[in-house]
Amino acid sequence: MALTQLPDNLPIPPDDGGADHLQGLTVPNLDLIATTGETVNLSALSGRTVVYCYPMTGRPDVALPDNWEQIPGARGCTPQSCAFRDHHADLGELGAAVYGLSVQTTDYQQEAAERLHLPFGLLSDADFVFTNALNLPTMEVAGMTLIKRTTLILNNGVIEHVFYPVFPPDQNAADVIVWLENNAGGSI
Repeated sequence: MALTQLPDNLPIPPDDGGADHLQGLTVPNLDLIATTGETVNLSALSGRTVVYCYPMTGRPDVALPDNWEQIPGARGCTPQSCAFRDHHADLGELGAAVYGLSVQTTDYQQEAAERLHLPFGLLSDADFVFTNALNLPTMEVAGMTLIKRTTLILNNGVIEHVFYPVFPPDQNAADVIVWLENNAGGSI
């Protein structure tokens, strides 16, 4: 199956409470490298910023881990990124910047950013500094620690809203838009 398509029988990730503590937290004051070449400090951004955290981007030339599609919450990073790409202008009109974030290296993420024509940067947390500082929910897959799919809406560096678990991943951008429309001009 193509990376951009989701299987019909995609397992639904359970809400294990792994993100219950996030709303209201200030994101850490640290620099992350983006595929755009910029250094981004999410705590220093003014206004609203959507940060969708995902396990890992698949590549057409690299096999996914065994049983990837059967792991709840694993499959769907590419469709999720494509949805944020397709809704990027809508999110901008609602005053929100967008970033994707995973623990993959910037070099690895660069392939996906270019192949998918993403108009926003993918941030690398390969050293787990951001992930550990916020205690983001993670999972172990094929000897790798990966972030569970979590979307954060930041307002001036503070987590205003959390989407977790995110399902289906290709609808996450639309869900974020609905939340932003219903909470226009909100503050913490």
